[in-house]
Amino acid sequence: MTGVGEVITRVHREEWARVVATLTRRFGDLDLAEEMAAEAFATAVERWPVDGVPPNPGGWLTTTAHRRGIDRVRRETRRDEKHREALMLSEPTEPLGAIDDDRLRLVFTCCHPALAVETRVALTLRLVGGLTVPEIARAFLVQEAAMGRRITRAKEKIKAARIPYRVPSRDDLPARVTGVLAVLFLIFNEGYLSSDPAQEAVRADLTAEAIRLTRLVRELMPADGEVAGLLALMLLTEARRAARVSAGGELVALGEQDRGAWDRKLIAEGHALVRERLASGRAPGRFQILAAVNAVHTDAPDVRDTDWSQVLALYDQLVRLDPSPIVRLNRAVAVAELDGPAVALAQIDGLPLEGYHAFHATRAELLRRLGRSEQSRAAYDRAIALAGNTAETAYLTRRRDQLGRV
Repeated sequence: MTGVGEVITRVHREEWARVVATLTRRFGDLDLAEEMAAEAFATAVERWPVDGVPPNPGGWLTTTAHRRGIDRVRRETRRDEKHREALMLSEPTEPLGAIDDDRLRLVFTCCHPALAVETRVALTLRLVGGLTVPEIARAFLVQEAAMGRRITRAKEKIKAARIPYRVPSRDDLPARVTGVLAVLFLIFNEGYLSSDPAQEAVRADLTAEAIRLTRLVRELMPADGEVAGLLALMLLTEARRAARVSAGGELVALGEQDRGAWDRKLIAEGHALVRERLASGRAPGRFQILAAVNAVHTDAPDVRDTDWSQVLALYDQLVRLDPSPIVRLNRAVAVAELDGPAVALAQIDGLPLEGYHAFHATRAELLRRLGRSEQSRAAYDRAIALAGNTAETAYLTRRRDQLGRV
């Protein structure tokens, strides 16, 4: 029974998006597709432990969900609509469009320009990325209930406006790529530092899938600088994964990582993409600048060799594009290295990030460097209370507990 349960969990992770994408094409209704896929997985939980796992689990799930969808449509439609619904249930005869990947196709389909960027990103993370509402809420720094309402409203708007879930053509891609990149970035982030304490601290399946899909987007849009920038950012970040969590399950800060454990192949590929964008002579976007920041970090053989002035100059560029509190918080880390922790602390105090654990963790480190131990301890306590990642919580707890020995 346990073995079958593990198989079902793995199949759910690997097949969910493909099954939903197939059903969406057949039925033209994403809500129905999601419901039927869920029912099919529920049936698998009941039947596979008794009947055994089928040779083609994904095909079994798609067929089961499709049959249930047909039954649902037949029950809910009027007699004079049956002919039209029967046509809709048949396999699509039109080409699948520019995107030859089920999951990526569904991402582009959900990122419809009629929806606000944040809304389409949240909806796609839920339906395609497989992230839970709490995980998405943490990514957007909003309350879980508010995020749930946002996703519900998005579905309602799609129904009310009759926005078609059609496969996007190549001409549709530029209008949707901003939302697609935001989705892939957030999926990668959730994998690189999971916000759910019930999950592994680092979810390599999510980071690998985000990189795979971003590579496909780059193949579709090789001239798009932000696509190249996001891929470079992911590669340079993923290159450090093996050194990021200790054997004891604790997060290892960038300055303390074993740089010999970094993946040099990924770093070389990421650096090449950054150089390519620099050589283009075009003004960089957000992801290109973040990739350049990571290129500076991964170029330094030791943390003491980091070119912090270059990091700060890059963040100055980014602030002009995106003056968000999180960008200003990250910029302050470079300020602390160049101008000292007091200057950096003055710049971040007052930022509207009370619900963001990294804000309090940064304050705790700056206060620590200033010798203000009690205030630092309070900031660590707040960061620990907000952090969901188990490895990060362990790191923050150790840093806080060391204050008594300083």
